[in-house]
Amino acid sequence: MKAKLPALLFSLLTLIGSASAATETPFDAAFQQFQIAQRDDAAIEASVEQFTKLLAAEPGSPLLMAYTGAATTLRARAAMMPWKKMSHAEDGLALIDKALQLLQPQHDQQLHRGTAVSLETRFIAANTFLSLPSMFNRAARGAKLLADVQASPMFAQAPAGFQNAVRERAAKLAKDAK
Repeated sequence: MKAKLPALLFSLLTLIGSASAATETPFDAAFQQFQIAQRDDAAIEASVEQFTKLLAAEPGSPLLMAYTGAATTLRARAAMMPWKKMSHAEDGLALIDKALQLLQPQHDQQLHRGTAVSLETRFIAANTFLSLPSMFNRAARGAKLLADVQASPMFAQAPAGFQNAVRERAAKLAKDAK
């Protein structure tokens, strides 16, 4: 029975997700667009626009600020001119840095999709920093943030999907570092 439980739970979550597609929140839509933008440059602008609107509605949210910054850094990948690439990357990094500065102890208790806002914000920052070219000198900070997320006592209470994403990113970092 225990072996079937994860499969059953996944099936239920899939059905719930399908049933709630009509009642999708603005964050869910922006998050889906962000996931597409990570693979497809054509989706980047829509991702930036959606998170920018969400951030405008909640300007003090470190989580929304981090996602807006991460989406903005994706613009650098799609830009043709080198000065535009730098400008987009720097703008995105500034938002992420500000998001990290905004984190307070209450963000350890505030949950977003079952994960502490502080953990998800740090993970977004770590993932973005680790994805940048070395000239931005963010890899060490990204690795530290990733380690901090994994070492946090809140990590064990986070949903399995979040834990798996963090572990996959850590495995990729270890593989890249050899």
